[in-house]
Amino acid sequence: MSFHTVPDTATNGQKRAYDAGFMTSYLEVLMLVERLHRLLLDVIKDEFERVGILEVNAVQALLMFNIGDNEVTAGELKTRGYYQGSNVSYNLKKLVEMGYMHHQRCEIDRRSVRVRLTQKGRDVRDIVAGLFGNHASGLQDRDVLSMDAIDEITTALRRVERYWSDQIRYIY
Repeated sequence: MSFHTVPDTATNGQKRAYDAGFMTSYLEVLMLVERLHRLLLDVIKDEFERVGILEVNAVQALLMFNIGDNEVTAGELKTRGYYQGSNVSYNLKKLVEMGYMHHQRCEIDRRSVRVRLTQKGRDVRDIVAGLFGNHASGLQDRDVLSMDAIDEITTALRRVERYWSDQIRYIY
């Protein structure tokens, strides 16, 4: 087993050893997560080109899928961890302008705007849901992933998510 040391940090001043093999695998996981996200956006983009919806980009389609039947604010979408600040605000504004979303100022906090999908937006959400349903069926039918495997992946990714969240909240 090969170990490397991490340089001194301002927070703890101690060098830490880590397993180089684990580090290599961790970096591969990071690249895969990033690549999978880009591929997901490409798959969504291709589906929308196939059905002839060209005014909506993949990020906007995924945004509508994640909103679903809910009425939300941009802040709630950011809090859920789906999107970055200006990105979500820009895309929500564009979707309202194109008629995919309704928007309404909150009665209590007039600075906050609540959005929900119009029928046109629900149609986009349904296309994405259908695409994901086809993916789920294909992954099972072709024995790419079993239920146990998908559960293991989900559990592992949730653990990483929790670890990263803790790093942000409780830098130690």
